[in-house]
Amino acid sequence: MATFQFPQNIVLEDEMVLLRPLQITDVENLLDISLNEPETWEYSLVRANGKENLENYIQLAIKARESEKEFPFIVLDKKTGKYAGSTRFYDINLPFKTLQLGYTWYGKDFRGTGLNKHCKYLLLQFAFETLGMERVEFRADNNNQRSIAAMKSIGCKVEGVMRSHMPTADSDVRRDSIILSILKDEWFAEVKENLKSKLSLLSNNY
Repeated sequence: MATFQFPQNIVLEDEMVLLRPLQITDVENLLDISLNEPETWEYSLVRANGKENLENYIQLAIKARESEKEFPFIVLDKKTGKYAGSTRFYDINLPFKTLQLGYTWYGKDFRGTGLNKHCKYLLLQFAFETLGMERVEFRADNNNQRSIAAMKSIGCKVEGVMRSHMPTADSDVRRDSIILSILKDEWFAEVKENLKSKLSLLSNNY
């Protein structure tokens, strides 16, 4: 029986967003956010603030894709024609049918616009319906209330908090990580339709 291989050229899109594989040349597409919005990475261990950090961030992401551990995307906002940020699948475990969805960040102009929900719908649909995942996990700094609220709003269920889980960019501080997830049965039973309804409302109010 052939082993399923993670696709190398994934493009996901709807009427609002397009997600394509992150490339080294995307430094220029994301540089404005990198230079002018350093608060974007307040809760990130690997930061992309400033051109050098952004170049390093993208290089590390591409290496992880080449080793089939992660799949990073750049996000295009189709309504403005501008690149909004980045997100990725990581900790991909095809035999166990699990992965994590995260490393998500957007420029301030794209927060609260509905763009994140469109991205999550496409990514979750791909994970559960194309890859056949049984579980998609999400993690965040337990102090990052904006991120936690966004995850809950798409249907994630809180599983618990790992105390003193990992270091932060401030070497003297360790973070507690909140764990959330969506299971395949939950996706098909309710999460997909609930999220689709929210996208429809966003489209009607745009």
